[in-house]
Amino acid sequence: MQLEAITWQRMAERLAGHLDEHRTSPEQGTWQRVGIDGAPAAGTGVLAGHLADALRLRSRPVLVVPAEGFLRPASLRFEFGREDVDSYLGGWYDTAALWREVFGPTDPGGTGRVLPDLWDPVTDRATRSPYTELPPGGVLIVHGPLLLGHWFPFDLGVHIRLSPGALARRTEEAARWTLPAFARYEAETDPAAQADAVVRADDPRHPAWTGLTGPTG
Repeated sequence: MQLEAITWQRMAERLAGHLDEHRTSPEQGTWQRVGIDGAPAAGTGVLAGHLADALRLRSRPVLVVPAEGFLRPASLRFEFGREDVDSYLGGWYDTAALWREVFGPTDPGGTGRVLPDLWDPVTDRATRSPYTELPPGGVLIVHGPLLLGHWFPFDLGVHIRLSPGALARRTEEAARWTLPAFARYEAETDPAAQADAVVRADDPRHPAWTGLTGPTG
């Protein structure tokens, strides 16, 4: 895998330009959907924020949705214990709600009424956030872990990859039990092959990426 050194801002500009080149007219009632995938330690929100800024400078409506806002209630996440790897991989994130509240409204002919979050993991209560209207021609950016294993309909997918050593160093002590889950995700899902671009961010100050290569698998 050949990598090019790049800044997060320049990467965002390149991605925004790619989205502009492949956009459809708002009159067609369609949206573009971007997935930025990576472990919590990869800081997917950084690239999501830069990309949103770059798109707004191009006068594109944007909505950023963190996957963390669609965690399931603690009673379901911890049903088999607080550190169950299988549950983390398959049961922590409410993928049905993401399909219903985020992707469904941005399907062709959808309403564009997106729920930006559903559940607050700190209070373990519903957020009760209002729906957000994303106009046709707008861009939806979803970021967080394990996104490329659910067949979500992304028009553009980016995987932020950390080496096992960097992932271990940058993962908080209390969350290190998730490391085997990400090793399995890499082995079983191969997110790098699903993505249109792969970013290596072992040192977040000096990312490098493949450029926009398109999925290889």
